[in-house]
Amino acid sequence: MAATTPRRVLRRDPQSLNTPRLVITTGEPAGIGPDLALAAALRDWPCELVFAGDPTLLAARAAALGLKITVAEWPGDALPAAHRAGTMPVLSLALARPAEPGRPDPANARYVLDLLDAAVDGCIAGHFAAMVTAPVQKSSINEAGIAFTGHTEYLAARSGAAWPVMLLVAGNLRVALATTHLPLAEVARHITRESLEQTLTVLEAGLRTRFRLSTPRILVCGLNPHAGEAGHLGREEIDVIGPVVAAARARGLAVTGPVPADTAFTPASLATCDAVLAMYHDQGLPVLKHAGFGRAVNVTLGLPFRRTSVDHGTALDLAGTGRAQPGSLFEAIDLAMRLG
Repeated sequence: MAATTPRRVLRRDPQSLNTPRLVITTGEPAGIGPDLALAAALRDWPCELVFAGDPTLLAARAAALGLKITVAEWPGDALPAAHRAGTMPVLSLALARPAEPGRPDPANARYVLDLLDAAVDGCIAGHFAAMVTAPVQKSSINEAGIAFTGHTEYLAARSGAAWPVMLLVAGNLRVALATTHLPLAEVARHITRESLEQTLTVLEAGLRTRFRLSTPRILVCGLNPHAGEAGHLGREEIDVIGPVVAAARARGLAVTGPVPADTAFTPASLATCDAVLAMYHDQGLPVLKHAGFGRAVNVTLGLPFRRTSVDHGTALDLAGTGRAQPGSLFEAIDLAMRLG
């Protein structure tokens, strides 16, 4: 089947229509991304779903799982229509080599990134209202000689976004990150006044525009235990985080902190805010995933389009087994429809 790109599309701006059109990238072909996409295709949705991937791979995975799904090339020139269970319109891109479940092949790394590129181009051109991403295998992409730290950074660079912010959502719990995919030993030097100001600005704007919160309340964590214990356990709170919070409050933002991370997530504390800003990946995300794993959604703020994703990895051991749980992808699709 010939490869297609969003440039073939004749109908523009699905966001102005009652039925939004979403593009779903199927991710690492040896992981559970194709399985999750097939699970989504088996349900009715009040939006149009277009699946970016290799149709041969998707049809073969459906057959292996015993799923009755009609995989066909997305025509690209019709008005958006609600998705009907058992159909799978595919924005077609070809694998470099056949994929075996559970065995990532660096030869297919460029294919994985091509899926993201096609989705980004389609969103920027107005062909898609939002993109939803299945997980990718970072190690396989890097083994192919392509520098890649994650979806967030790649999508920002590809779309020209100056400052992306990773936000995880599980129900009413929202946790944003001041730093993302860094070794722990490098976190402190990457938290500067300038970077933290940018992150707070993007987070506050995203909560207003995407989540429609008129005055979003943000709780900012400290970096060190006990938020530095008045400087005895580190000065980042005194020298960087505290001054940035004070400046944000002076600009009219509803920001509180820095607070000790071990108390930020208590029920009483969470009741006072709309989002928590954690200083590093594993400071905030273990709490969120404990509270909502399997139904949490990754949202990238600061992009010129809506993007959501699952809250988990490629689960290579589950690929092609029929045991992958699609709950997070379903939540990501649902949230992508609702975001502003």
